[in-house]
Amino acid sequence: MTTTILSIVIERNALSPWQREEMFALLAENFEGVTQEQFDLDLAAKNRVIWMERAGKLVGFSTLQAYETSFRDEPVSVVYSGDTIVGREAWGSTVLARSWIAAVNQLRTDFPRGKYYWLLLTSGFRTYRFLPLFWREFFPRHDMATPPEATQLLNHLAAEQFGNDYETKSGIVCFARPQRLREELACIPDNRLSDAHVSFFLTKNPRHDRGDELVCLTELTPSNLTRAGERMVRAR
Repeated sequence: MTTTILSIVIERNALSPWQREEMFALLAENFEGVTQEQFDLDLAAKNRVIWMERAGKLVGFSTLQAYETSFRDEPVSVVYSGDTIVGREAWGSTVLARSWIAAVNQLRTDFPRGKYYWLLLTSGFRTYRFLPLFWREFFPRHDMATPPEATQLLNHLAAEQFGNDYETKSGIVCFARPQRLREELACIPDNRLSDAHVSFFLTKNPRHDRGDELVCLTELTPSNLTRAGERMVRAR
């Protein structure tokens, strides 16, 4: 009988030394170019960690940074996803999705002003695929041009977060020392190439296997959830 995958949301400051060590080890197992210094810097900027475990073993995690900024002299609240990985033994599980939606809903109470957005940085098609699965409207996407205002907001938030590493024209972040998915994870199976969302991701981020990251944006509102997203809320 397969042991259930459990998840909890942990305040970053409440992480124990052994939890930090397990997170770093899981990240390094799945990405090339991971350094302790870079991991520590990324984690230090986050508010929360979604921790997934099976039988006491870490099988996945995601770090979240919630903050308030401004755009056109109006407040905007943002959740930025940092280091995220789900181990093979947890592929297919909806635990991360349920926990993530619950966590961002809770963070909204801490950052209530203005519209609420998810700023996603991804070098993997599996992570990009979460957008059409759970959200009705997101950008960039294959079947709709990004509206000018959404483009301006995305560029504004990306420039704030990533500085000169962000290329406005391409919508890509190119880090000097990128973390690259290991070859077997970066490789896209042939049967996924017919997926319009996956094909679009490849077109927008052709150097994803070298660690280039595509910047994406979606508004976090209940009305923007797909039916699958609504099920995640109810299940949680």
